[in-house]
Amino acid sequence: MQICKVKNYQELSRKAANLIAAQVILKPDSVLGLATGSSPVGTYEHLVEMYENGDLDFSQVTTVNLDEYKGLAGSDKQSYRYFMNTHLFHKININHANTYVPNGTEPDAEKACQAYNELLHKIGSADIQILGLGHDGHIGFNEPSDHFENETHCVDLTETTIQANKRFFDSEKDVPKQAYTMGIGTIMRCRKILVVVSGKDKAEILKQVVQGPVTPEVPGSILQFHPDCMIIADEAALSEMAV
Repeated sequence: MQICKVKNYQELSRKAANLIAAQVILKPDSVLGLATGSSPVGTYEHLVEMYENGDLDFSQVTTVNLDEYKGLAGSDKQSYRYFMNTHLFHKININHANTYVPNGTEPDAEKACQAYNELLHKIGSADIQILGLGHDGHIGFNEPSDHFENETHCVDLTETTIQANKRFFDSEKDVPKQAYTMGIGTIMRCRKILVVVSGKDKAEILKQVVQGPVTPEVPGSILQFHPDCMIIADEAALSEMAV
């Protein structure tokens, strides 16, 4: 596990975008594993800027997203499909047929998860997977548990996650209580993992992820076992560690 310390969120976003851009330049038909939430927004902004400047071509790229809220259609402004369209896909020259997000409108959880697993098996492991880190240590929507889930599954969101996400909705009651998420096993099979972490409020959990025991009670701690995992974190997020 490699830790890259940066001054602030702006520098974090630029470095993360540069690593993803290098992957696409070196392998134009890369498979990119993408995340949503506030952490990667700056990274996507930099990638869009690189594309607009003529430095990046996404026409051969395939993307797979970590997760989607159960019950939300891609046209819903709070869905992760809508998020990705708004922040990245509609601003670059990617083939939208090659951008994949779990189907939140499929009410049958087993069917939805099986379909996404089959898709991921067909596409193969992501060349690079970007991750954020939840306040409870979750990656994707893999919440604290007594075991690590291998593949895509339906998860009941914890109160911590619901509280963290309610700012995006009109009220707390509108926040979905379940989501479909890529499993820990799938994430760990990605060739390279890039974790972006910003802010003092993430300092304690980041320390647990990096220096604590590997346990499904802190899902992100499993990344200690990945052969090529880089954490890009700002000074505030690393304030609990001597780095």
